[in-house]
Formats: sequence, structure tokens, C-alpha cells
Amino acid sequence: MAHRKPPLYDVYAAQATFTEFGGWDMPVEFDSIRTEHAAVRESVGIFDVSHMGEIVVTGPDATALMQRLTSNDVRDLTPGDSQYAMLTDESGTIVDDTIVYQLPDAETTRYLFVPNAGHDEEAYQRWVDHRDDWELDAEIRNETDAWAMLAVQGPDAADLVDAATDADVTPLSWGEATYADVGGVRSWVSRTGYTGEDGFEILCPSEEVDAVWAAFADDATPCGLGARDTLRTEMGYLLSGQDFDPVEDPRNPYEAGVGWTVDLDTDFVGRDALATIEREGVAETFVGLTLRERGIARHGYEIVVDGEVVGHVTSGTMSPTLGEAIALGYVPVEHADPGTDVDVVVRGQEKRAEIVATPFIENH
Repeated sequence: MAHRKPPLYDVYAAQATFTEFGGWDMPVEFDSIRTEHAAVRESVGIFDVSHMGEIVVTGPDATALMQRLTSNDVRDLTPGDSQYAMLTDESGTIVDDTIVYQLPDAETTRYLFVPNAGHDEEAYQRWVDHRDDWELDAEIRNETDAWAMLAVQGPDAADLVDAATDADVTPLSWGEATYADVGGVRSWVSRTGYTGEDGFEILCPSEEVDAVWAAFADDATPCGLGARDTLRTEMGYLLSGQDFDPVEDPRNPYEAGVGWTVDLDTDFVGRDALATIEREGVAETFVGLTLRERGIARHGYEIVVDGEVVGHVTSGTMSPTLGEAIALGYVPVEHADPGTDVDVVVRGQEKRAEIVATPFIENH
């Protein structure tokens, strides 16, 4: 089966190496992961993240539908605001995580939510099915192929994005967004990101993304999914399908360390199960680990205490910023305190490790 290609594929095909991710052929690196990672931490980098989905929900019952299918309280949003939320099933298991935006619209309430790569059709069908079951008046459109998304990230991102737009975007607070022309292209500009640095995510029409990319080409380092992964791991950010998976590694928001996205005063799918979990507590929780011996902890590696397997690694890498191996994973709550000594089984050998607080580095 052919993979989907981002609209910029032909622009940088000769520069980048590619990998399959969520059913897409995406650039994994342009120069090197270390170089791209450093650019984002020290100056500015640009990512093509057009593999992320875009689902638009409008109509008289749009708020009611969003409220029932996301874990946070969308009533807190005003036009131009966003919030992070979980999509959960009846058992409270995370199906996906998402950013929800309320879009400015003079005639109706309109939301945009962003499911992860390869989840757009699944999310679209979930919204349609529940709308029909609940007999709500809302229109749902999967606009993933119509839009491209670029992420400009790093301490110099604000100045660079501001210079490329026709509006002053620097007053935007984290999570706020506005319409602006970027490189002459009408775009949705959001002060959000997945790197731990200041930055913006820019949604624009797919057929015009070349002009938006070109507006940053001389000043921002092109970055691939490799650096995106090392950057988000240093921050302890979840990756759908890796740090949680409804089939391979089912987790609820309290286990995954994102209980703050759950508003139990709202009536959403999974709410009752999560109310019970919140009251009774969890047996395992999401933690950071640092290896104290040579080796890198990878997805699926066992976490051991006194020779007994107690948990497993979900993400692991060599931190370019710290110069040491870091990892994320799940352990029983009794082993979750920072400073706890554990071992990680790396290629059959137990390597000394320590539970640490996340993020691994300061959020710049």
C-alpha cells in the first residue's frame, strides 16, 4: 500500500532521508539529528508536520459534540484559544491525544482538532458515528489533505515568524492562535509546539505551502522527525502509539501523567471510568529514567528492580542536550519516586538507571 506524501515532498526530496510514520513518508533528517536538535534548542528550526490530521467541527451542536468526545472542557475556549485533551474510550483508555482550537467564526461555533498521524479517518468516523447516535446537529469535515502544517521552533522563532507575517504575532500567549498572512499565504498561526521551545505551528492550504516554507528557508534549519523525537523525549512529552496505545499498551490519562487534561465535571466518553480511577488511584505511572551505564534504553525494554521485571520503557534516546541516555516508561507507583534505583535490560544486560523527574531539561 502506497504511503501518503506531504505536500512539500518534492521540494525537499533530494535533501532529506525519509521514513514511514503513521502511513506517511516523512523526512526523518536533513543534515543530522544532532545538528537539527541543536538548531531548535539554540536558534530556530522548521519542521514539516503535515502528517498531523485536521478535523473541523461546526454547527449548533458542535460544542456539545466536542464536549462529549474530548476529556477537557471546551467551554473554557474562546475564539483563538486551544487546549490539550485526550480522546478516551468507555474504559478511560486513551485512544489518541489532540489539540482543540476554537476558530473565529461570526456565524457559527467552529472547532479544529488535530489527531495524530494516520488517525484522521478514525477520528472523523468516531465523530460522525457519535453525532448520529446522539442525534446532534453538527457538520464534521476531514480536511487533512487540504492543509499543510509547519512548525517553526526555537528561541529565535518569534522574531522569524513575526517578520514573515502581516500581523504582530508576538503578543500571542502559549496556546493562542490567529489568522495571518505568512509569506503572502493566509494561514492559521498558533503559538504551540512539541519541542519544549518557544515556537509556532502554521496551518496553510496544501497547494500554497511552498511559499510559506520559502519564507523561512534562508533562516531556519530544516528538521526531520528524528530531531522532533529527541526534542519531545527530553521534555517527557507523550507520543501516540508509542507511550500509549489502546491495543498494544492501553493507558489511562492518570497513568500517563496527563490527568490534568481530564475535567470530571464534563460528561465525555470514559468519564465515569476515569472518575473511579481518579478516586482509587493507579498501580503504575509514567516516569523518566536516566541510564548510569553505557547503553540506550529502547521501546519495549524491561525495567527491573532486584532482578524482577516491574515495568517497561516506551521511549528512549541519547539526549543531544545532556549527552546521556534518557528514557520514558511505566513502573509501579512504589518505584516511581525520583532518585529510585532501577535497572534496564539492554540487549540482555541489566544496566543501572535512575528514576528522574521530567522534563529532563528546563523548558526554555
